[in-house]
Amino acid sequence: MTRNMTGAKMVVQALKDQGVDTVFGYPGGAVLPIYDEIFQQNDIRHILVRHEQGAVHAAEGYARSTGKVGVALVTSGPGATNAVTGLTDALLDSIPIVVISGQVPTFMIGSDAFQEADTVGITRPCTKHNWLAKDTAKLSETLHQAFHVARSGRPGPVLVDIPKDTQFASAGYTEPRAARVDHYQPQLKGDITEITELVELMEKAKRPVFYTGGGVINSGTAASQLLRELVESTDFPITSTLMGLGAYPASGKNWLGMLGMHGLYEANMAMHDCDLMINVGARFDDRITGLISAFSPKSKKAHIDIDPSSINKVIRVDVPIVGDVAHVLEDLLKVWKARGRKTNKEALQKWHAQIAEWKTVRCLDFTQEGPTIKPQYALERLEALTKDKDRYITTEVGQHQMWAAQYLGFEDPNRFMTSGGLGTMGYGFPASIGVQMAHPDGLVINVAGEASWLMNMQEMGTAVQFRLPVKQFILNNERLGMVRQWQELLHGERYSHSWSEALPDFVKLAEAFGAKGILCSDPKDLDDAIMEMINHDGPVIFDCLVEKHENCFPMIPSGKPHNEMLLGEASTQGAIEAGGAVLV
Repeated sequence: MTRNMTGAKMVVQALKDQGVDTVFGYPGGAVLPIYDEIFQQNDIRHILVRHEQGAVHAAEGYARSTGKVGVALVTSGPGATNAVTGLTDALLDSIPIVVISGQVPTFMIGSDAFQEADTVGITRPCTKHNWLAKDTAKLSETLHQAFHVARSGRPGPVLVDIPKDTQFASAGYTEPRAARVDHYQPQLKGDITEITELVELMEKAKRPVFYTGGGVINSGTAASQLLRELVESTDFPITSTLMGLGAYPASGKNWLGMLGMHGLYEANMAMHDCDLMINVGARFDDRITGLISAFSPKSKKAHIDIDPSSINKVIRVDVPIVGDVAHVLEDLLKVWKARGRKTNKEALQKWHAQIAEWKTVRCLDFTQEGPTIKPQYALERLEALTKDKDRYITTEVGQHQMWAAQYLGFEDPNRFMTSGGLGTMGYGFPASIGVQMAHPDGLVINVAGEASWLMNMQEMGTAVQFRLPVKQFILNNERLGMVRQWQELLHGERYSHSWSEALPDFVKLAEAFGAKGILCSDPKDLDDAIMEMINHDGPVIFDCLVEKHENCFPMIPSGKPHNEMLLGEASTQGAIEAGGAVLV
């Protein structure tokens, strides 16, 4: 029997039917009917953010840490336009979220009404799909389709724009099982001929490497488990993009660390010198490839990706396999085992010996001396004191983000939430709120720079209101650190507007919000201060004063290949001795 209800009630009912338990949002006139329905139920918890960008990033953090679809609710006009950065961020990083926006009544669309914006037009380039829901009779089906599109295939953001009169009108509600979703069914199984071709290359490869990305994590825990089995069975080395950290454990014996612009020396050298590159769920991003014409010039390349448009988009590959990572890896293992589990063991032994030599460069070495905290030391101590806890890490964007990827070890997927493709300053704090809502008993730490953190500092109100014990671990160098580094190394030390000369007292700022503030400037006090942060049962702003002009190495400068890296003083000589091309 079809149930009759208002459009606003349909929204809440559809969220319940899709298994949603948390919505991040900010009310306004064009969504008040929906908010009224939220008030009259207790199944879905609404988290009042302080800015719509914060709502979408919180939904991203929730989605990334759970594998479920995140939901944000915003009003029309500026509410929707404030959500655009988060939508674009989710699109580039393949994060499944549904954003529901209010719109002026249908009869006022196009009249420049109060708080009117062409939300569908504005968000078309930054969503997988979007809808303007003018017909209440079709609204519930549209909402079910939105969730299907967000989570299916390559995950991503969708938006449903709902005029106010659609929310007030009544119609029959369509149950999820009756919604038409068969018109979008991405290919899950890979072509078995191509999979067999890859296995044949694996059997002969002398210098293979797995290059993995966020697609492994998006495919679910089964994909990560299959990847680990494949690495252990073949004994091939493995590296990962920023978004793929945790799919293979950092403590694993075949782990090379992160690759790319600020990746580890051994990972980048292995990518450059390999003869078989197996891309699993990564998209050959420019931060990974460096100079395309010199990218891994002697390797055969295979690419496993559920998004057909990602294949041959940047790098031409020899074996393209379209399909879901978990499905393809399952079939890959079956074929490889059926053919006798063969690898070129003698050549593989030499390859591991070469990698071991590259590791002697110790590209992350630093010296902590003097009265000032090195940012690397701060993260090294944070890792040591939290690695055995139920820990989730988010980050802002900049040097601190790269140091977090280098010095924090991730043993499992869905534990590291960061803005990869868009590089959104202001992402980490609201994302940490979303993660904490999803994992109320987890230790959630946002590794931040002071400049990035200030971009969404207003969400401290959200953390305090909802008693979310998120820890803001700010590496405060009083600089736009990555901007300053590029200006030093690539722009003749002309530091154009990369200084922060009017920073707040973060301890007082925390106290003004009703949270705890901690200041640490002495390396001798760091461990005690970190433990004080961890043991506090509420939100904390930790102001860690660090060396102002520390650079993040290794670094592949723009326009250079993988095997030409800038290294810190401690590892440059070792790289020269290991035969690598080093830029000094």
